Amino acid sequence: SETTTDKVPNTSPTAASVQSDLNGMAVKNACDKIVERLAPFKEKYPEYTWEKLVSAAYLERVDLSAHGFYATPNVGYNFVNASGSPFNYFVWGAACSEVEIDVLTGDYYVRRTDIVMDLGESLNPTIDIGQIEGAFVQGLGWSTLEEIVWFDNGFQFTKGPGTYKIPSFNDVPVDFRVSLFEGSSNKKAIYSSKGVGEPPFFLGSTVLFAIKNACQAARLDAGLPDEYFTLRAPATAERIRLACVDNFTSQFEKKQ
Repeated sequence: SETTTDKVPNTSPTAASVQSDLNGMAVKNACDKIVERLAPFKEKYPEYTWEKLVSAAYLERVDLSAHGFYATPNVGYNFVNASGSPFNYFVWGAACSEVEIDVLTGDYYVRRTDIVMDLGESLNPTIDIGQIEGAFVQGLGWSTLEEIVWFDNGFQFTKGPGTYKIPSFNDVPVDFRVSLFEGSSNKKAIYSSKGVGEPPFFLGSTVLFAIKNACQAARLDAGLPDEYFTLRAPATAERIRLACVDNFTSQFEKKQ
């Protein structure tokens, strides 16, 4: 459970959704070594329980601890000639979000979101679903709330929670449904699982596109033609309000 360098000298950081892949396979590597050392005792005493096998090995002064190590194989990418495999496998997911916007203020809320993720054979569905929910909300904040504002003199205005807005409880979809794709396995990771930390992040962009769809509906109601318009990310309240064109916003249109 410890990954600090005073416990494991060359540990890797728990980042990039590879913690279970690396540490899980390293644990298996260590377990395989111990099982191999116990094999002669299992052959000699087939009727022994696990506890008795371990005791017998201990009395014979067999090393019952092991160091495990794992490095992801067959990965590496050459950006010069665009060759190689940057990833050991891919994680797939799909999401659909329904939003409601206030055309007078630019405020919005997510009425419902459905997500399906292919995580192979999940190690712990409860934890994995929580990871999916968290990554989605983080992606929602990235695509609709977290705007970085710089003044012309180079001063960064959005420095703290008073000006830089991150998602809160009120931004979580009212109806939030997450399911794991069944019947999928991944032979390249521990117990056929897949990493889950970051892959669901971009699914939060479905909220951005749903907001744009709602703005399009508002524009049609206002009598505008059904044509392309720009809604830049993050879709803040100001940008949503200005995208819902009416007599008020037309006063601030840039003159050609």
